[in-house]
Amino acid sequence: MTTQAVPAQRVPAEAAPAQGLLTAVPHVVNVGVDAFAGPPRAAGATVTSLEWRPPASGDTELGAKLARLVAHPAVEAANATALERILGVVPMWTDVRPAGELIPELAEERLLLHAGPPIAWEDMCGPMRAAVVGAALLEGWAATPEEAETLAGSGAIRFAPCHHYDAVGPMAGIISETMPLLVVEDEATGLRSYSNLNEGQGRCLRYGALGDDVMTRLRWMGERLGPALRAALGSLTEPVNLRSVTAQALQMGDECHSRNTAASALLTRELSAALARHADIGGIEALDFLRDNNYWFLNFSMAASKLALMAGHGVPHSTVVTTFARNGVKVGIRVSGLDDAWFTADAAPVDGLYFAGYGPEDANPDIGDSAITEMHGLGGFALAAAPAIVGFVGGTPEGARQVSQDMATLTVGRHRDYRLPGLDFVGSPVGLDIRKVVDTGLEPVVTTGIAHREPGIGQIGAGLTHAPMRCFTDALRAFEEPPEQEG
Repeated sequence: MTTQAVPAQRVPAEAAPAQGLLTAVPHVVNVGVDAFAGPPRAAGATVTSLEWRPPASGDTELGAKLARLVAHPAVEAANATALERILGVVPMWTDVRPAGELIPELAEERLLLHAGPPIAWEDMCGPMRAAVVGAALLEGWAATPEEAETLAGSGAIRFAPCHHYDAVGPMAGIISETMPLLVVEDEATGLRSYSNLNEGQGRCLRYGALGDDVMTRLRWMGERLGPALRAALGSLTEPVNLRSVTAQALQMGDECHSRNTAASALLTRELSAALARHADIGGIEALDFLRDNNYWFLNFSMAASKLALMAGHGVPHSTVVTTFARNGVKVGIRVSGLDDAWFTADAAPVDGLYFAGYGPEDANPDIGDSAITEMHGLGGFALAAAPAIVGFVGGTPEGARQVSQDMATLTVGRHRDYRLPGLDFVGSPVGLDIRKVVDTGLEPVVTTGIAHREPGIGQIGAGLTHAPMRCFTDALRAFEEPPEQEG
């Protein structure tokens, strides 16, 4: 059989299909750099912009390592183990005791715990320095703020992260010997975590406020509130299940980081009758305090999240983030499969709304241990559950839903009990994966308060911030690639 070549035919210009394209309004898809969308849009084109970044920010070596780790069998198995351990924790509030009884080092030496990764006195931001001064005054180590500053600068006080002692503290996060700590336990693993008690709204030590009002409240919390809570809790038939409280609060408009209104009310309801029965040691005073404290549950949410992430830490080959903390100067993460190493970057600014008379120029960069809640599927990761908060932190309900959807692309799974009504009751994203953060270029979202950068002033607003990418790229560089087949 033979074939005969057919000579190509010239298509008349008037019949060329391109003519119709040129007479229609073009629809352009712009990938990556937003500026490229400007000229066609200005010329009348319809432009759809797609957010895209090269994996590992274009770092060829890190990108190649990322490619080898994506879907790696050993890493996938390790992350499944870490996630199951995290989800298996049942955080029960069991006790309230002075910090020195729970963390002996606080009673044996002049030790103060602080939020975030390790930091020295001379490097601390204004709010944390003020909180250190307040703690020194509270413990009687100094008689005046000036004496406290001199003492701190002399090296006579040792500082360590709360996370190094299974504890967490919001904002400056300072914990000292006589401060009452709540105790959260998981019966199955025997793990325990701690947090100080929330001071409420207004001028608070955690935001770096100082003065007689702040010190009077702290002393009352140690002398009256702590003992009343311990007595009330001890008289209940069983400890308080914080997972249950959190799950209910997510259905009532909280995200259990910046908004804890429902969770605080639920927890107060659990305690109210028992506190009333202990009026002789401060039960009624405690009820009055809890009635006006919509932030009350925050520290419980943090301690419960810390407990769950502790269970997921130390799994070889796991890329799940188990610590996320900020000290107002640096942000730091720790990763399940990377022992206790910190990976840090400069603390990010907070984009939010400010109280009257304040603005971004007054704000301290991101600070506090409270972002541990995001690592447990709460806070920014559960923003879709809290439509009431978006007006306070800036944004819309639709934007909040999109944040929760975006964060789900960064995690290894979803929570079985923490469900988001704004997204058809899907589980909240949990198990932040350093591989996915570096691959997508998305920085995890955090809801947070804003502290004034100067010591002694306090909170000036609230908003949203992001975990710096450098934490995750540095952690991925340090991650040792496991063999394809072990054993």
